[in-house]
Formats: sequence, C-alpha cells, structure tokens
Amino acid sequence: MKALRLASLVLANLVLAGCGRYAEFSLPPLSGGAATQAFTFEEHPTPVMFRGGASDVLNPSVVPSPAGSGLLNLYSVFDGRTWRTALATSADGLAWQTQGVVLAPDSRTWESSYIAANGSVLLYGGRFWYWYQAGPRRAPRIGLARSADARAWRKEPDPVLNAGPYMSWDERAVADPYVLRIGSFFYLYYLGQDRADPPRQRIGLARSADGIHWTRLRSNPVLDLDGEAGLGEPAVWQSHGFYWMLYTVRNFDETRYLQLARSTDGVHWSKLPAAIHGSQAWDSQVICDAAVLVEPGEIRVWFGGGDRPSPDENLHGQIGYGTLRY
Repeated sequence: MKALRLASLVLANLVLAGCGRYAEFSLPPLSGGAATQAFTFEEHPTPVMFRGGASDVLNPSVVPSPAGSGLLNLYSVFDGRTWRTALATSADGLAWQTQGVVLAPDSRTWESSYIAANGSVLLYGGRFWYWYQAGPRRAPRIGLARSADARAWRKEPDPVLNAGPYMSWDERAVADPYVLRIGSFFYLYYLGQDRADPPRQRIGLARSADGIHWTRLRSNPVLDLDGEAGLGEPAVWQSHGFYWMLYTVRNFDETRYLQLARSTDGVHWSKLPAAIHGSQAWDSQVICDAAVLVEPGEIRVWFGGGDRPSPDENLHGQIGYGTLRY
C-alpha cells in the first residue's frame, strides 16, 4: 500500500514537472488592517458604454493614459460570432470615445477564431502589456500582446499560460487574466476549469519575472467554491493593509454578481459576505468583469452588466461604472 502511494506521488510530480513550473510563493505580505473595514458600492444608474449594434460589450480593463491625461479602456466586443478587443478613451471614466477594434483572433494560430479579448492591461516599461483569452471556445488559453500606443499590437506567438496537467484543477481551460506588477514580479490571477461535469471554475495564481514564463502556485486554487456554480473574473488591488479581490460569482441559473475577498499575502483569502448585485434594469441579471483603479477615498470600478442570464455571451452586455467607498 505504501509503495502504491509512493508510486502515485512520483507519477503526480512527473506530470506536474512535464506541464509547467510550480512553486509555493505569495505576494509581498501586508500588515492587515481593521477587521471591520468595509466598502459601500455606489452604482452609476446608466451604462457608461452602450452596446449599440453589437450583441455585447463587456470585460473593461482600464489604465491611466501614459500622457497623464485621462484613461484608456481595452474592452471586449461580441458581434454574434467572435469576441474582439476594442479601445476607448475618456477624460473622466464616464464619457468614453470608442477607437475601434485593435485586437482580433488569428485563426491561423493557436488562437482559433472565437476570441481574443477578456484581458488585463498594464502599463509597464513604457509599453502597454495586455494578457488576453484566446483559443477554442471550450478550451481557452492566455496570450500576451504588447504595444507602444494601445492601437498596434505585437502578439507573443504562443500562449503564455496553457491549461494545467491531467486531472488538475485547471486541466480544461485557463481564462479571465488579471495581472499586477509588484516589486520584481508580475502576478497573474486567473480562472481555471477542470474536467468535472459540469466543469468547476475557480481562481488561481501564477508568478513571472518577465510576464511570459509563468510559475503556477502549487497549492492552487486560491479561491475555491463554497456552494457557488463558479468563480472567475478577479480584480485585485492593495489598500488599508490588505489585498482585495472583487470577483464574479456564477449561480446555477447563470445569473451573476460580484463579491469581495481580502488577504494579507495574496494566497489565503477570506470571502466577505456582502454581495454586489446590479441595481438597474439593464444589469438586473448579470454584473461581472470588474476592473478597478485606486484613488484617495474610493475604488473606481468599471464592470459588465446584462439583463439576460447567459453563460458566455448574448447578455445584452453593456459596461457600467460605480465606486467602492470606505
């Protein structure tokens, strides 16, 4: 019996070693703040980006302009067949000027033809770095593109994060990237999907020195299910002595809402009980895909919303805005 367990352990380690790098690590530890620290969410009543002729506009990823004047938003547009990444600019985060599609899937490559969107943008080293989801609809991977102006992009030729090994928690799919740069490392929070029926969707963590070669946390996932149908679309930031995560909770009827968790090391998270539901008719069934910017006295939040509970698309998706105040 001991020999069998030892053989199983050796086989598991060989599988892990053959499918990517794994290690135990954390984000730089924080001191922790008041246990009673809470946020109040105030939602803008109307979308700040309308779907117009598109089936959906969702997945905002907002970053300050490098010129110091306003904001850039790389968001997802669905035309009924394909998800693409589009660009918009704004002086205040409320009135947006669309600049058109800037990234589309290349069916001649690993990306397939369904999606090159649902990404996370970061301004680093004088360039925009954009980690995005691409590949077949049921088996996406995470890619990386870089740009000097957020309009003309150069993609890495291969995925920078593939699905995990056989029987792992992220064996079937990796998606929903959200990337931070802290100290010498990039940290990637992402959704992983396993082989269960229906698949379980949970949130994990990886770390990289260059944004291309990633080491997964061996003890993933960092946020597990607790009766929900699925978790995904994390947005992570620091304030008040904690790391905070605003993430999407998927119900079994495909309605969705946002929930907060907090941590002092980015690995061990405590879910907070308060849920954020859409308060308007246009986001009454789905509120998801948060992007955040930290400003004095508040956390600015852009999010996707819809009035149809659909798992992937055709939500009548539009982009809204709100603030988490403390």
